[in-house]
Amino acid sequence: MKNTVSTLMAQKQSGDKITMLTAYDYTTAKIMDECGVNALLIGDSLGMVMLGYENTLPVTMEDMIHHTAAVARGAKNAFIVADMPFMSYQTSVYDAVSNAGRLIKEGGAHAVKLEGGAEVCEQIHAIVNASIPVVAHLGLTPQSVNVFGGCKGQGKSAERAKQIFDDALKIQEAGACAVVLEGIPAKLAARITEKLTIPTIGIGAGSGCDGQVLVYQDMLGLTTGHVPKFVRQFAEVRSVMVQGIESYIRETKSGAFPAEEHTYSISDEVLSALDAEE
Repeated sequence: MKNTVSTLMAQKQSGDKITMLTAYDYTTAKIMDECGVNALLIGDSLGMVMLGYENTLPVTMEDMIHHTAAVARGAKNAFIVADMPFMSYQTSVYDAVSNAGRLIKEGGAHAVKLEGGAEVCEQIHAIVNASIPVVAHLGLTPQSVNVFGGCKGQGKSAERAKQIFDDALKIQEAGACAVVLEGIPAKLAARITEKLTIPTIGIGAGSGCDGQVLVYQDMLGLTTGHVPKFVRQFAEVRSVMVQGIESYIRETKSGAFPAEEHTYSISDEVLSALDAEE
């Protein structure tokens, strides 16, 4: 079944948890879509997991459009959400609407996602008025890494918890169709979920949200180094890849690959004809 804004809303109302994963390429998106994931997020996290940047800040609109279009070609049923990269919407309402439109027209996304609360409500309202669904993002917002002093959990103090709660109400009023809650206490996320009529998608925000999202490299065990506390590795794909690559190297060097079944044949008569021409 095709996943849409309406079907995601229906899932919230019925208590059917929404599943979302990041995707950045055609092949992975096709596999995830065939598995039945409800939504795919082309996150600006691609800056780190696909392009090797230290954080999400260097990601451009061209990067996002390129990867979104690849995912859109692979996924036929998932709801496709594309991140608006740093400084693609903060500069002005006009820039926000224009860049959101590019992700829909050129990238094939069904919705865009942007970070922030009250300060971006004007942009959310304008984008929605342009008939583009908006997913908001509150709590640990990676584009604010320099303000936060790193990727740290948010909403632990009374003041910060109230700000996130109030921002959730404001972005809903501005027209957001869903909100990602990242790196906030589970009880705060559950309280926000109960209050809002739009779906909440958690990442490091507990099971009380209407759905969950993870970076697929994290959940498949492809990530090296530090793994966030909220990540569960559902498979160890990296070890399988290492085993396969090492086997390829070993068998190529030994001459075991390619074997006869991996080659094309030619008749002796054709070879004889070549010899005759020489």
